[in-house]
Amino acid sequence: MNNNGSLVCVGPGMILGAHMTERCKNHIQQADVVFTSCHPVIEKWLATLNPCTHSLQHLYADNKDRRNTYRQMQDTLLKEVRNKKKVVGVFYGHPGVFAQVPHRAIQQAIDEGYQAWMEPGISADACLYADMGIDPGAYGCQQFEASQFMFYQRQLDPSAYVILWQLGHAGDLSLTPRLTGAPERQVLVDMLFKYYAPSHQVAIYESPFLPTQQPRIIWQRLDGLPEADISLISTLVIPPGRRLIPNDEIVTRLKSIYPPSHDKNTAKAEGL
Repeated sequence: MNNNGSLVCVGPGMILGAHMTERCKNHIQQADVVFTSCHPVIEKWLATLNPCTHSLQHLYADNKDRRNTYRQMQDTLLKEVRNKKKVVGVFYGHPGVFAQVPHRAIQQAIDEGYQAWMEPGISADACLYADMGIDPGAYGCQQFEASQFMFYQRQLDPSAYVILWQLGHAGDLSLTPRLTGAPERQVLVDMLFKYYAPSHQVAIYESPFLPTQQPRIIWQRLDGLPEADISLISTLVIPPGRRLIPNDEIVTRLKSIYPPSHDKNTAKAEGL
């Protein structure tokens, strides 16, 4: 194990200054160098915690393949690790959610014999559940990146909640930072019509960024989604469109496992 350099990727959470854990904050303050891929306001705040803070955002460019940007970010992190630095990478929200660079950089550092790990942050889905009052355990919840759902043959369960992330990139074949438009979203909507009625109510969700902001939650019909006001941080939330169907065969089989006395005691305990 090469102990001369290290890498830890942390998340500041979604709301500026409110979501970062003390553990993540300590890593930033004690780092030799900090690299960030966050909103510019967050990056300015991070620089107050450690003056040796550098943004990775300049690696993005119009019409530039995001995969090339990600490789450059990864190379930037590893270069300083190899220079025997304690390196911290700060990635918006949770560093392991919709962020390829932290996962790949950590694995590469480990493969090269360095210490590397990840510290969690409050992610967009945690905020979504709280802001929209959704319990993912009530009906179940499926989550997909919107373009991945479109590019591959995936199956939805319309009796569960469905969350499609990065709606603003939906259908983007160029893999650039651009915002797609109504034509691409119409393709997505046509795919969803297989599972939901055109009038099914869906929500566009955006997590707040500042403590003074409120979450953006816009409800509308599914067939109106192509013309909706979408940004690069929009998420599509689709509530269940069908009832849960009991699996009577499995329930009967499970009941047969227990003796009759157990069934009576269970029913009595549950007030049945």
